[in-house]
Amino acid sequence: MYCSVQQARDAGAAGTDAEVTAWITAAMERITSYTLQLFEPTVMVVVADVGADGLVLLPRRVRQVTAVTPVGGPSDAPSLPVGAYVVTSSDVLGQVDAVRLAWGGYDDLVAGAESWNGGWQGLLDRWSAEQVRVEGTFGYAEVPPLVAQATALLAAHLQGAASPTDPDAPGGGLDVDDEGNNVRIEADTPSSPVAASSSTGSTQVDALLVGYLNHGVSLIGGV
Repeated sequence: MYCSVQQARDAGAAGTDAEVTAWITAAMERITSYTLQLFEPTVMVVVADVGADGLVLLPRRVRQVTAVTPVGGPSDAPSLPVGAYVVTSSDVLGQVDAVRLAWGGYDDLVAGAESWNGGWQGLLDRWSAEQVRVEGTFGYAEVPPLVAQATALLAAHLQGAASPTDPDAPGGGLDVDDEGNNVRIEADTPSSPVAASSSTGSTQVDALLVGYLNHGVSLIGGV
């Protein structure tokens, strides 16, 4: 989670641990929608366009890539070997989150990718692959302090906005079990976005997160 239950309580959230955890989860979804970032390592799959020079810009900070598979080729198209691409991450100052297909590589054991057949470049050209499916781990290595503070504040804000009708229900508009499962949140919490939201719903939280907005790529793949 982006913040602890105690941090959310300190910011004004109330209820059982399961209820507060549910509001933290709702706040995390809002923050993802607003920033287009993940602030903890998350395993996911993205599909992204291949540029003319083989550059594939990724919509999240990349930590590790485990598989790159062309999209648009045959259904049994193999994943590219690690020698067929290079991964860069914005974790390194001056770099971008991307996979760059290493044109010119080959594998004589893969039909169509042999050295005499144009290698991986020739195979991709024949497949007319305009996109690749990238599997891996994305997100920040650890939650930045400002993001943790923003999450705690937003969790309390969302709970307050729910306006519980039952004064004896400190969780406010939630149905949870002891593990925090099957959560029903009556505040307006959007589903996973395909574009950036204009606000988290709190101007205070927006101000804390402005330095973490992902302006580089608007296309979102995965969660």
